[in-house]
Amino acid sequence: SVANVSQHLQILRSANLVEAERHGNMTVYRLSDPAVVRLWLALRGVAESQLAEVKELARNLPGRDNGSVVSRDNVASLLKANAVLLDVRPKHEFEAGHLRGAINIPIDELRDRVSELPKDRQIITYCRGEFCIFADEAAEILRANGFGVARLEGGWPEWQSEGRPVKIGGRN
Repeated sequence: SVANVSQHLQILRSANLVEAERHGNMTVYRLSDPAVVRLWLALRGVAESQLAEVKELARNLPGRDNGSVVSRDNVASLLKANAVLLDVRPKHEFEAGHLRGAINIPIDELRDRVSELPKDRQIITYCRGEFCIFADEAAEILRANGFGVARLEGGWPEWQSEGRPVKIGGRN
């Protein structure tokens, strides 16, 4: 529930893990430091190594496309071969930071904007990380429209935490 999420956010704020900014009657939360992402990823990694069901959960998410997955280590060579990085997170998340060279078409706009993508190039979709299925949904939409597509292993938080090339703010 909204009340439950609000309580959790207040606890995270009191622990200085998130910051809050008021916009009228709305509060926007963001992580207070990149180290918080590394903490989350480390905690998730421990959970995956100690609890088999956590890794299984990621593999069996509703809508999860376990077909074509690109490892983060292979992205540079695919970009040299003219692949397209497609970030399907909401625009404000893309503007806060994204993989260098990525374009942004939010998942809720993709069906209407699919014609903006080149059909003669491989598309690599990504989103909020291992437990986000926006990239899987995007891959499904693009395949149905005749595109060659693969989902990036992990997503923005994993990429950023590994110190890979990123762009902070604005467009590509």
